[in-house]
Amino acid sequence: MGKASADGGAVLRNGSLLRRRRWNQNKPLLVMFLPVAAFFLLFKYAPMLGLAIAFKDYNFADGIWGSPWVGFANYEYLFNNPKTLNIIRNTLVLSALTVFVGFPFPVVLAILLNEVRRAWFKKWVQTLVFLPHFLNWVIVGGLVLMVFALESGFVNNALHALTGQKFPFLFHETSWIAIFVGSGIWKGAGWAAIIYLAALTSIDPSLYEAANMDGANKWKQLWNITIPGIQPTIVLMFILNIGNVMDVGFDQVYVLQNPVVVNVGEVISTWNFKVGLGAGQFSNATAMGLFESLIGLVLVLTVNQIARKFGRGLW
Repeated sequence: MGKASADGGAVLRNGSLLRRRRWNQNKPLLVMFLPVAAFFLLFKYAPMLGLAIAFKDYNFADGIWGSPWVGFANYEYLFNNPKTLNIIRNTLVLSALTVFVGFPFPVVLAILLNEVRRAWFKKWVQTLVFLPHFLNWVIVGGLVLMVFALESGFVNNALHALTGQKFPFLFHETSWIAIFVGSGIWKGAGWAAIIYLAALTSIDPSLYEAANMDGANKWKQLWNITIPGIQPTIVLMFILNIGNVMDVGFDQVYVLQNPVVVNVGEVISTWNFKVGLGAGQFSNATAMGLFESLIGLVLVLTVNQIARKFGRGLW
């Protein structure tokens, strides 16, 4: 009995020493994590207290907590307004097109870059496709206007030289949507491809050697080795992108938007800017923002649940 007690005490002491050693080893990492934790607490979680504005008739004089409580009156106003439903529809359509049309491009780009064998050529191509990510949307919008402008745009000048006519690309709803999606792909595909390039490096090169010896061509190697090898990364990125379906982004839409295409170009973020900051309707803007976040959360949970059925869930 005494021996068992002594052994138990030794186990406890060893466990305590192990935890203390692990704590000492991880101290530098914890110190490095503190600024990150402070950032999220101050700028991500603390502002959530302001969501109470969505259920109040907010005014500056009374403040957040002093403003009168109105319950779901702001939501009744929003969803009884036909313009609000159109804005939600525009947000969903543009976001869905951005996700489902734009999502494959970084994957394809990463696979193509991975197949390049000349280092100098690969570096030049990577630089060219990564560069647009570092350009502000104001600059990108200026480039789009320079290319597709009705009177002086490069495309319309070429079209006029060939057919004698010009087309209002930026003032036609269908072509505006195509330009919106295309400019987003051009700006973001190169940067997003970095993640897939990193995933491709984890694939064992011996798999390609064995497939080559068995007579598999590049296409078969792609479908049987490359795609399965980066499939977890693809699923992970797809789930994260689905979470942003209700968040088209403010900069791109605001820069490319014009009054002629407002019927398809007005989205939640630009509406919140105009109504919240422009007209001072903070309660309505906050209510719409909360609705947008809740829809994004539901979409993430739904897609993750579907992915779990195939063993590829995020959690």
